[in-house]
Amino acid sequence: VQLQAFGGGWVQTGGSLRLSCAASGGTFRSGTMGWFRQAPGKEREFVAAYRWNEYYADSVKGRFTISRDNAKNTVYLQMNSLKPEDTAVYYCAAGNTIITSTIREKTAYGYWGQGTEVTVSS
Repeated sequence: VQLQAFGGGWVQTGGSLRLSCAASGGTFRSGTMGWFRQAPGKEREFVAAYRWNEYYADSVKGRFTISRDNAKNTVYLQMNSLKPEDTAVYYCAAGNTIITSTIREKTAYGYWGQGTEVTVSS
C-alpha cells in the first residue's frame, strides 16, 4: 500500500490550502485515514482523522475539515484561517485496525505517506 500526499505550499496568514492523500495498492474503506504534522524541532502530532466520524486536534478544530472519497480511496484536509503555527510537514496516514481510543496516536497507524510541506507566513 502506498499513500501519496499533495497540495502543500506557501500561503499568507489567514489563507487556505487543501491537501489530498491518495491510497493505492489497498483500500481503507472500513478503516481510518488521517493527517499528522511535524514542525521543525517538534514531534509529529495528530491533526485530524476520519473513520465513521471526524476527529480533530483542538488546535485546528473549527479551521480544518477532513473529508473522504471512498470511491477514490482519497482523504482531503481543507485548511482555512491558516496561522504561522500551522507551518509543518503534513503526513497522511492510514490503518484498518485502529480503535477509537488510539485514533490520535501516531503509533496506531501502519501506513504513511511521504509528507507535503505547508508554510504559513506572518
